[in-house]
Formats: sequence, structure tokens, C-alpha cells
Amino acid sequence: MDRMETVIIGVIAGVLFASLVAAFLVRGRNKRASGLLPPSERRSPEDLRLKLGQEPSAEEREEQGSPQALAPPADSITVDLEETPRIALEAPEPTAGRLVRLRSRLARSNTAVGKGLLSLLSRDKLDEDTWEEIEEVLLTSDLGIGPTQELVEALRKRTRVLGTRTPDELRTLLKEELLKLVDPSLDRTVRSLREDGEGPAVVLVAGVNGVGKTTTTGKLARVLVADGRSVVLGAADTFRAAAAEQLQTWGERVGATTVRGAEGADPASVAFEAVRHAKELGVDTALIDTAGRLHTKAGLMDELGKVKRVVEKHGPVDEVLLVLDATTGQNGLVQARVFREVVDITGIALTKLDGTAKGGIVIAVQRELGVPVKLVGLGEGADDLAPFDPAAFVDALVGS
Repeated sequence: MDRMETVIIGVIAGVLFASLVAAFLVRGRNKRASGLLPPSERRSPEDLRLKLGQEPSAEEREEQGSPQALAPPADSITVDLEETPRIALEAPEPTAGRLVRLRSRLARSNTAVGKGLLSLLSRDKLDEDTWEEIEEVLLTSDLGIGPTQELVEALRKRTRVLGTRTPDELRTLLKEELLKLVDPSLDRTVRSLREDGEGPAVVLVAGVNGVGKTTTTGKLARVLVADGRSVVLGAADTFRAAAAEQLQTWGERVGATTVRGAEGADPASVAFEAVRHAKELGVDTALIDTAGRLHTKAGLMDELGKVKRVVEKHGPVDEVLLVLDATTGQNGLVQARVFREVVDITGIALTKLDGTAKGGIVIAVQRELGVPVKLVGLGEGADDLAPFDPAAFVDALVGS
């Protein structure tokens, strides 16, 4: 009898143990199926980073349902795919009217052009000494020799016709002639959308060290998002340690994905992967921040050409924006000439225009390159990059 009881107890214990194991397994499957894992079992944002060029393990393929690995690039490139950004999303300010809103800043910093010229033109007698002073004002505003001579000649003719010159007449006259030089007929649209819808538009941002290139790229991302574009950022400035981190922060503020490489990685490889990832995501624009380079270093300039050639394996580059510091004046034109020899510049972004009385650089650089100023930086704020409006710019120079 004792032996029989032992057997029965053993069977009951075995059944209970098997039931417990089965219940545990079912509970685990249900938790994975529902995706409602407790915090201790959830993956961290760091685990959600996708390393391009790394073969996922069998376990990762099973969990992610990814049957194949991404093609390996030349370098290890990271795509920022965090579920929760490190900082809160922001809504960029609408671009319409930005330049008008910031007009007072520009007007304050360019009084030498507007008020100086109006004061000289208002003299009772416009003799040769006065015209020389007018030329000096224009040249010190970085208008350039050619445009200065054209403007002075036009002003000479029109003031002779006017005879008596009221302040309002002179202001209108000066605005009209300056607007002709700025040329409102130029297309100043940043080409951030492919008309045929075939892949993302590719925008390269170039410039020498210290002009605010990476910051301008980040602010441009805000401009594009404000205009309804979706954006992938490419941190191809791999030679400056903080550049990729800085650009990623700009991207996170507006919900843009950032593709970046290790410090010192091949910039062309990062740019290539950024465009490839933009294609995969189906976004409107791939915005590439290239390495800041000294225009006197031929090797670095050649590398910029390489970035453009490699990116063009995906298709044409739609826009090449050259960032220039407005405070550098004629030196900026030297930079522009060298960059033009390496890549086809399609537009200019002028930074630090609020801190200088040299607003004539807008006209000079357009004349030098034969391409329009498309964006101007008028302050340190996140939304202080504005699409360039010729009429608003001239109004700010001359005053109303």
C-alpha cells in the first residue's frame, strides 16, 4: 500500500510540474506576441540603432523579421533610429515672412548703405567729390567695383533728370536701382523636391571652416520641414568631432533621421549611405553636410568633388549650396571662385548678414558666380535662416 501511495503522489507531482512549465511558456509567448513586455525586457533606444553593414544575428533576424542584411559600405555607418528622441520635437517657424520679420535687424546693421547714400544724394550740389564719396560708400559695403560703377552711372543719369530731389524721390530711385542689381528675376527656390518623384532630392552644403556650415545645414532642415518636406540628414563632415553630434541634435529637434559615420570615416561613404537611406524611407530630401575645407588645400577640395561623384551614383545632385560668411567680404569671393571650379554651385547661403554693414556682398557674389543668393542668416536663433527676398532685402538696406 505504501508503494502504491508513493507512485500516485509521484504522478500527481509530475502532472502539476508539467502544467506549471506549460503555463509559463504560454505566458512568455503571449507577452512577445502582444509586444507588451515589461520595462526590464524591453529594448533600449540604443538597441534600436541600425548599424549598416553589420550582419544581424540569427536571434535578431527572428525577432525583427529581417530576412537579409543591408549591403556593407566602406565604413561603419550609423543611422539614428531612436524610438524616442533625446530632446522634444519642435515646430519650426513658417518660412513665409521670416526676412520681413527680421528686417529691422538688417536695417540697423546696414545704415551705412541706406542712410549714407541718401544723405549724399540729398546734397544741393552733386559734384565730383560727392560722387567719389558715393563710390566709397558702395565699395566699403562690398558691392564690388563693377556693380558700384554701374550703380553710380545709373544714379548720375536719373538725378540729372529729376532736377529737384525730395527724400522720397531719392529713396525710391535708390531702391529701384539696387533692386535691378540684386535681380529679382533669378530663381531662388532651393530644389528640395524631385518633380518626377523618382527618389529624394539631394542637396549638398559646402563651405570653408568657420562660416557656420553645419549650423546652416541644421537650420535649412528646419526650413524644409516648415515647408512640409521630409528630410534625412547626412553628417559627412567626419573630420570635426562635434559636427555629427551637432547635426544629429538639429535633426532630432524636427524629427529628421541622421546618417553618420565614425570620426575620420570616408565622407563620400557617409553621403552615399545617407542618400541610400533617404531612398529606403521615401523622404523628399537628402541634406548632406560636407566637411568644412580650406579653399587653399587642393586635396581637400578634390575630396569634395569625390563626395559629389559618389553621391551621383544614386542619381543627380539637385542643389549645391555654398555657405559664405558675409563678414569676410571680398575674401568670400575668392572662396567662391575655388569652389566653383570643383563643383557646380547652384545657390548661395549667406550667414552673419546681421552683423555687418557690408550688405553689398549679396550683389557681388551673385555677379561673381552667376548664381543667386537663396538663403540668408540673420541671427543666432534656430529659425533665423530665411529664404532670400530681394525686395525685402533692398527695403531693409534703404529703409522706408
